[in-house]
Parts: sequence; C-alpha cells; structure tokens
Amino acid sequence: MKRIALVSDAWAPQVNGVVRTLQTTARLLREREWTVTTITPDRFPSLACPTYPEIRLAVTMPGAVGRMIETAGADAVHIATEGPLGLAARRHCLKARRPFTTSFHTRFPDYVQVRFGLSPAFSWRYLSWFHGPARSVLVATPRLAVELASHGIPQTRLWSRGVDLSRFRPGLPPSAAYAGLPRPILLNVGRVAVEKNIEAFLRTPTPGSKVVVGDGPALADLRTRFPSVLFMGPLAGDALARAYSGADLFVFPSRTDTFGLVLVEAMASGLPIAAYPVGGPLDVIGESGAGVLAENLEMAIRLALRIHPDAALAHAKHFSWSAAVSQFEAAVEDCLASERCPGHRTGSSNMKTLSGAAARGQNFADSPSDIEVPRR
Repeated sequence: MKRIALVSDAWAPQVNGVVRTLQTTARLLREREWTVTTITPDRFPSLACPTYPEIRLAVTMPGAVGRMIETAGADAVHIATEGPLGLAARRHCLKARRPFTTSFHTRFPDYVQVRFGLSPAFSWRYLSWFHGPARSVLVATPRLAVELASHGIPQTRLWSRGVDLSRFRPGLPPSAAYAGLPRPILLNVGRVAVEKNIEAFLRTPTPGSKVVVGDGPALADLRTRFPSVLFMGPLAGDALARAYSGADLFVFPSRTDTFGLVLVEAMASGLPIAAYPVGGPLDVIGESGAGVLAENLEMAIRLALRIHPDAALAHAKHFSWSAAVSQFEAAVEDCLASERCPGHRTGSSNMKTLSGAAARGQNFADSPSDIEVPRR
C-alpha cells in the first residue's frame, strides 16, 4: 500500500473549494488503497489569520511537521498551500532530499493587491521561490499553467476538478428561505470577501431576488448596505445542494479565482452561469453554451437567464472527480519514480501541451464523468 502525506494550511472547518478539493482527493485516494496522512491546522495549536478570523494558522515547533511525515512512513509528500505548514514541509523535504509535489490553488498576489494595495510582484517572488524546488506544481487549468510559467514556475501539471452529481442535482426541495422570494432567484456561493467582487453583483440591476451563501470578513458590511439581499451564511452538504437547486441562475463576479469549483456545482444543479470573461470562468465555461461571459454583468445575467438548464447539466458531466484524482495520482507517482532531487526545476515539457490547450481555448476537462447526468 502506498503512503502519502498531504500537507495543507486550508482544512475543515473552513468551507471553500480548496478544502472540498483536498478532502475529496484524500477520500478517493484511500478508496484506491493509498494510506493518506493529512497534516493540517486541526492537529496543531493555531492563531486566527489577520483579517480572516475563520482561517486558522498552525503554530508548530521546529521539526514537528517533518517528524509527522517520517512517522507516517510517507512515500510521497504533496504540499497544497504556501502557509506555515507548507513552509515547514518544504523545509523538511529539502533537508531530507525528498522529492515532493505542490499545487497552486489561490491567486494570492491578486488578493494582496485588492486587500492591501501591494504590488503583485512581491507575492509572485515568494511563490516562485516556494514552488521552485517542487517536482511538479499541479494547476487546475491550462490558462493558469501559462500564467505561472510567465512568473518563473514552468513545471506544471494539470489537476482538474470534479463534482458529485449524486449530491448536486436539479429537482431537490428548495431551501425554506426561498419561500415567497420573487423569481428569478440569482445565487452566489463563496467566501464573502472583497477579492470575490460580490459587490459588483449586488450593485447590478437585475430582476427577481439575489441570494448570497457563504461567510467571510465582508459579510456584516454587505448585509448592512444591501438589506434587500438574502444572506444565508455558510451552508454545506444537502443544505448547500438545495440552495443551488432552488435557484434559477448562478452569478460569479470574481475576477481572481483560479478555477471556481462552485461553477461546476451550480451547473450540476441545472443553473446556467453569468460571469466576467476572466480566468476560471473562461476555462470552466468557455464556449460550452452553459453560461454567458461578458464585461457587462447586467447583460450577462439577462442573456444567461435564457439558457435552458439542460445546457448546464450537459456541460457539468465533463468534470469527473475520478479523472481529476487520476491526474493527481499520476503526478505523485511520477514524482516517486523520479531520481531528481529537490532543488532542481523540471523542464517545461508539460507546458507545451497545457499552453497549446489554453491557446486554442480547448476544454481541458475532456474525460467524461462515469456518473450519469440527471435529467429533468
């Protein structure tokens, strides 16, 4: 049985796409007879992240993470985040001459610029330094691979995303909170923070009702300034699935996401998408007909409301967790097979395929799901 240590500063009780991706990947790896050891903040004392109290930053003793990796007998190490635990794991792997993989989930340079006005150049220097020794850096889309290469991180491999079509599906009983809301119901799901650009959605003139699901540092302010909007707070599991299923359209105003797992969950629930034409929506929606991408968000919403739910459902079937985990598994196994020691960059051979796909606007999620798409 193969063993992997999965190191992440993002973990439950956080509710976001990164955590859902990592938890799903860990579960499916175990089903494939991997022994997965998660090294996450819940195993350490922690402090609240400045401006994000719901995010906990682990406080570790020197060498603690390395000892956990070795005690677990890990064959492979995957470092999912660039925070304190990720740094500690990186330091140990370099010292022990262990090859490792990393993944890029969050555009921190954009977040830091939006929140604090700092130049993205400083953040990119750190990220290039952090990911430089990795055997492979896993990215969700070809477009993101091209972006990382432009910042000195060429050794990328594709790790797409999936959706649980048995949970997220149309026809579920709607949330009780929707009772009496004027139609259409326009939904947004995600962290309620300035970098998610939710205010652009809330300020856009639209018919019907606006609903926001999620928590975050901007929630109290937006609740005060937009009293006509239904803010439901954080939801998970069946409650989240019903929130999707009972809506009519999903609005995604973020300009900073690397993927947008909520886009796939919304489409699986029969919701067309309205979004800006930026990375994330361009890769997930593209020219599929499952949504409308436009700089004029009001126009995108108006046109997306005309899209039949079946178009969204049909596109959602291209996003398979089984295929995504196979991509992850292949990257880890290639790392184990490699005799290169950390500290040496891999060449850009993977980038040729990814760059070409991005340039052609090719749908990167080309492995159909093995779960039948529900019809309504």
